[in-house]
Amino acid sequence: MADSSFDVVSKVDRQEVDNALNQAAKELSTRYDFRGTGASIEWSGEEKIVLQAEAEDRVKAALEVFKEKLIRRDISLKSFDAGDPQQSGKVYKITGEIVQGISQENAKKISKKIREEGPKSVKAQIQGDELRVSSKNRDDLQAVISLLKGGDFDVALQFVNYR
Repeated sequence: MADSSFDVVSKVDRQEVDNALNQAAKELSTRYDFRGTGASIEWSGEEKIVLQAEAEDRVKAALEVFKEKLIRRDISLKSFDAGDPQQSGKVYKITGEIVQGISQENAKKISKKIREEGPKSVKAQIQGDELRVSSKNRDDLQAVISLLKGGDFDVALQFVNYR
């Protein structure tokens, strides 16, 4: 019998993020408490998002609106890394980045957790920015998925290519 396997990845659907951004921009333009504050949110390149407003508390509130929209679209907040508000002239800006892929150090943490706490027949291999977990027993793979869902890592994890 061949080994069963699955991949642990950290990917974000860009279209869902774009939808959340557009919803947040629409809410910022229509909400009463954002009128006259110059609050806006927009893409800056492929993976960066820039929020800006004329007051520090308004730009923080705009960030909360965007985070709320991400949560509604089932996107983990671990996938969005926002900086602190920085003053740029009369405007405060927050630059955030969409985080994709599992870094080498996080992949090592995950594979170590699988080795230490998972079933003994399970093997984990780091393949670029993802992790392949394989075993002869599918029940062991289910146990690893449960273990990783319960673990607290710095990235949002998805499980794909289960075969």
